[in-house]
Amino acid sequence: MHVIETAHLAMPKLGLGTWALKGADCARAVAEAIGLGYRHIDTAEMYDNEEPVGQGIRDGGVPREQVFVTTKVWWTNLGDPGAALAASLKRLRLDYVDLFLVHWPNPQIPLAPTLAAMTRLKERGFARAIGVANFPATLLEEAVATGAPVACNQVEYHVMLSQEPVLRVARTHDIAVTAYSPLGKGGLVDDPALAGIGRRHGASGAQVALAWLLEQDRVAAIPKSGRGENMRANLAALDLRLTTEDRAAIAALPKDRRFVNPSWSPAWDQAA
Repeated sequence: MHVIETAHLAMPKLGLGTWALKGADCARAVAEAIGLGYRHIDTAEMYDNEEPVGQGIRDGGVPREQVFVTTKVWWTNLGDPGAALAASLKRLRLDYVDLFLVHWPNPQIPLAPTLAAMTRLKERGFARAIGVANFPATLLEEAVATGAPVACNQVEYHVMLSQEPVLRVARTHDIAVTAYSPLGKGGLVDDPALAGIGRRHGASGAQVALAWLLEQDRVAAIPKSGRGENMRANLAALDLRLTTEDRAAIAALPKDRRFVNPSWSPAWDQAA
């Protein structure tokens, strides 16, 4: 598995997203992914699936230290990330996670104390690395300015949504970026331009979209899938090599299509 290495973490470039996977189906999907070679599993307390995710990790049959596990503290619980992580670890039945993220920023809860508390959790060994999610560029700069060892920013990112401002900040500070909804919640799978590129490579449009992300420096992707054939196809995207012509066609696609924008989202135009 291709790995991103920074000063704060070593994270497999391709992971399994588990949002909306539940119960036995979730445990089976996680175990199957690990059996296929995935070594990066992403969950969150809000997903209500940490117990089956943990079961799937155990059923996967590889040593714990070989699986990179991410979970997240929900934005209303940022006042006590320690309690949130303790509850997550209990549900996962793990002693630590590899990456613990602020799931969404909360303007009502000061960022510095939250990140300070998360830093202490890292120092105590409950999280190997800490970071944030859904932080526009300006908020990511604020997070770095607290002095916390911010290792990652997880954001919606795909061929039709630019994250250049976030990427610039991340590269400046040696921060990894994880792309969630890398296929636009499935909305990119049938795009004619991507399909056309895929035909030239004997691949699908979805594989092209993933390959575009995965070839970028310090960018990971966590497509969600409960089906083995899709997991295999996503893994194959790691070996797809795009051409200059392919990248130009992708650059010409719209870059303003956001699929995840709940009422508590930050002001995305901060990143413009």
